Amino acid sequence: MSSLWTDGRAESASRPDEVDGVRTADVVVVGAGITGLTTALLLSRAGKKVVVVEARHIGACATGNTTGKVSVLQGSKLAHIACKHGTETLRAYVDGNTEGRDWLLRYCDEHGISVQREDDHAYAQNGRGISTARSILDACREAQLDAQWVDEADVPFPFAGGVRLRDQAQLDPMPYLSSVVTELERHGGTVLQGVRATSVSGVRSVMVKLRMTTPRESTEPDDTRDQYFAITAGKVVLATGIPVLDRGFFFARAEPMRSYCMAFDVPGDLTRPMFISVDSPTRSVRYAPTPTGEKLIVGGAGHPVGRSDDPKSAVDELTRWATLHYPGAVKTHFWSAQDYHPADELPYVGPLLPKLDNILVATGFDKWGMTNGIAAALALSSRILGGRMDWAQAFASWSPHELSGIPTALQMNFEVGLHLAKGWVTPMGTPAKRPAEGEGIVSGPPWNMRATSVVDGVQRTVSPVCPHLGGIVEWNNVDFAWECPLHGSRFAPDGSLLEGPATCGLS
Repeated sequence: MSSLWTDGRAESASRPDEVDGVRTADVVVVGAGITGLTTALLLSRAGKKVVVVEARHIGACATGNTTGKVSVLQGSKLAHIACKHGTETLRAYVDGNTEGRDWLLRYCDEHGISVQREDDHAYAQNGRGISTARSILDACREAQLDAQWVDEADVPFPFAGGVRLRDQAQLDPMPYLSSVVTELERHGGTVLQGVRATSVSGVRSVMVKLRMTTPRESTEPDDTRDQYFAITAGKVVLATGIPVLDRGFFFARAEPMRSYCMAFDVPGDLTRPMFISVDSPTRSVRYAPTPTGEKLIVGGAGHPVGRSDDPKSAVDELTRWATLHYPGAVKTHFWSAQDYHPADELPYVGPLLPKLDNILVATGFDKWGMTNGIAAALALSSRILGGRMDWAQAFASWSPHELSGIPTALQMNFEVGLHLAKGWVTPMGTPAKRPAEGEGIVSGPPWNMRATSVVDGVQRTVSPVCPHLGGIVEWNNVDFAWECPLHGSRFAPDGSLLEGPATCGLS
């Protein structure tokens, strides 16, 4: 299941001898998405020896599966921040995102990367969403953004009114990542793909332990072996979706969310500006130029990871919505992405633990990583190099403003406890049987629990116990993957790890 952006891209893992040849670095960056690669580039420009470690391939997770919107408006995000924090924090968040947006667009202009500059809209689908849209306008004015209220829009779908912010942008993120990698390597940086960081230890200098799974010289199709490596560095930046280290408890301070996108060929004219609804169900719309013509991109159908009984029904509804309002639309691509909603609405960018500057993190972008990711890279590189970003206080990984998120965090972790208990009890009453095609079933008593799935006619059985903190996985019947409802780790039908905070697969 490739996104429109990653379809047809050839990616290959680094060779074991390449990995073994990298023993030291000034900074190791874990994660080759927009945040990790931009941070690495900024540091390498300043003369630092930087190594980027990516478990899968460049852009494999959120960045390669985004909608590609580069906007400071961000749906209802600003209204939520305004509700929990003061004007100073709201303006700092907007300043950081504005600087991130402008840096990204300037880079694209300088390197000939295609960008479409369009107005962005946060809109209500019906009268019930008007009050939310009005609160977004109030937050924009409080943040000193030049946003306007519009009662009508030239769109084929229901539009009851909303907020417009002019001169935002949209792009395909992969050419940007490719350009950054090229420049990073020109500055002496190294990118290792197919190499998973499993642990980080040390105080003054740190050791990053790595695992690489490679095929054996065997006739068996799944015969592999694990090889282990280590890199010693002065600092480590964890630029994964959620930190792979449990120290700091970021997995308990952010809720993992899964959402879906699809691209369509549409006869006739497409909607030119960008739109995202602020009432449910979420509908995100933009167009995308491709070598074969412009496509419509529609997103939505989001849910907490591992906590939807039937994701497929919501995705089918999203497809029906698109084909209803864009007659003749033919789906060409389908993909999904994972993002993390922070308890206090603000990203976590900074030390993994207070005053421990040798391990830094960046997470909690809440689906707006095209601007937040660049802002995080600017803040992290500035911190490492001894500079300062005045707006960075709104992105702090440890700050008094987190007190406003305590009720949300308590509720999130109460639900985690419920799902932990439910996961261990429910399978006892589930009969063990062969699932239907595209389905997965967890069954059995706690001492002999099994997760069985059938995909493309192949039945696979693995342990359903997530190796992170012991949650029992649930089946996603859209992505054909096992998902942990506790903290969002995801696994392929054969149990191999797709994304963390887990660092190994299902046994």
